[in-house]
Amino acid sequence: MDLPVHQGPPASQGLYDPTYEHDACGVGFVANIKGRKSHELIGRGLQILVNLDHRGAVGADPLVGDGAGCLIQIPDKLLRHWADGLNLTLPPPGHYAVAMCFLPRDQAARDYAMELVERIVELEGQTFLGWRTVPTDLTGLGTKVIETMPDIRQAIIVRNRDLADQDAFERKILVIRKQVLNNVRDLSVQSRLPGLSELYMPSVSTRTLVYKGLLLAPQVGSFYLDLQNPLCESALALVHQRFSTNTFPSWRLAHPYRFMAHNGEINTVRGNVNWMFARRGSMSSDLLGPDLDKMWPLIPHGQSDTACLDNALEILLAGGYSLAHAMMMLIPEAWAGNPLMDPERRAFYEYHAALMEPWDGPASIAFTDGRQIGATLDRNGLRPARYVITDDDHVILASESGVLPVPEEKILRKWRLQPGKMLLIDLEQGRIISDDEIKAQLAAEHPYEDWLKATQVKLEELPDLPAGLAINPPNDPMARLNLQQAFGSPRKI
Repeated sequence: MDLPVHQGPPASQGLYDPTYEHDACGVGFVANIKGRKSHELIGRGLQILVNLDHRGAVGADPLVGDGAGCLIQIPDKLLRHWADGLNLTLPPPGHYAVAMCFLPRDQAARDYAMELVERIVELEGQTFLGWRTVPTDLTGLGTKVIETMPDIRQAIIVRNRDLADQDAFERKILVIRKQVLNNVRDLSVQSRLPGLSELYMPSVSTRTLVYKGLLLAPQVGSFYLDLQNPLCESALALVHQRFSTNTFPSWRLAHPYRFMAHNGEINTVRGNVNWMFARRGSMSSDLLGPDLDKMWPLIPHGQSDTACLDNALEILLAGGYSLAHAMMMLIPEAWAGNPLMDPERRAFYEYHAALMEPWDGPASIAFTDGRQIGATLDRNGLRPARYVITDDDHVILASESGVLPVPEEKILRKWRLQPGKMLLIDLEQGRIISDDEIKAQLAAEHPYEDWLKATQVKLEELPDLPAGLAINPPNDPMARLNLQQAFGSPRKI
């Protein structure tokens, strides 16, 4: 029996509940340490994806899989060639953003969605340059894949000169994306245009671009013709082949997301999302200012665990945290019972534990913001990640070894990520930053230990009550039990 193909998970029915969706996939990346862009590097990334094909799921129809994708840096030469052909003026890199859009198949809904994007861009003081139709080749795609395929276009957004820098522009386009998708969720609009719910934005960035979909691993490079174009260049390629254990395949649930690709599952996602929502009244940001109120919900309901984690990461980055800092907050290493950990690092984790609950689960996560790329494992290391560093300044990491053929004489180092550890490549600095260096630097940035001593109150350190102020428990056993239950007494009184 063929399984249905959905735009998103179906509603709860029978024994199925979309809340409990999980997945375990194949993830990998290749990056040039020195930040040198090339078309060949994208080809190497796509080859990693093909070699991870066995990690993906395929339905009864062998042409319908769970999805695959590739994240690269924005191919400026390719987009400049497109703009020149239309006599459009494309500003320098960093002064424009590309929104990859899955638009509704219904014409009326698509027209509304495109007008909505343009309108909100203008309302936020930015300039909408134009729509670019992403060239695709449907050869080899399954019938059901084509039936659910969105209209794929890129919206080019130009930065207003009033914005201070590229990071300020990144924050502004995040606000734009949130408002667009929040408007799409308006039930009154959906009742008039049911197809509008298909609108989805795989990426909106000044630095990165996501090509993904309901594709088999070998189809990503053949479906998206941009990835075959020699003008398409990048210094990194993050790829993912999805295997969902109890989810339904869809175009939007393919990885990578805007900042990450994930192999495993987040077991605490329901609690994490609820805690984020509970903080709405107390959250503020000097960088985002009043724009923060335009972005709720920060983590919409009905998403996969990876999409929720990606939303949490993007809001931390928008709030001014560095990529490594945010990942250490979200996926901390085991610190509470580790007597060998440096006190400064332990204080860092203890301090941030009060700000953000760990997103726990067996997880191997590759992440990038276009300037840095890295990977980290959960505290138990239950999902593998192996990497090699070559003498031509390439780092190749994947959920297994051997994803690219590399002669032994070209390998400078071959190793694996360890539980709770992080691998980080800074393409702007042109070097690999070790786990110890990252965490020692971040832990030393602020006096976290002093802050903890000034703000924490530990019950075992409280002084005993002075004589005569002791609480006399009631003689009635039920009254005594009520007090114990109300105040969580650790011992009988």
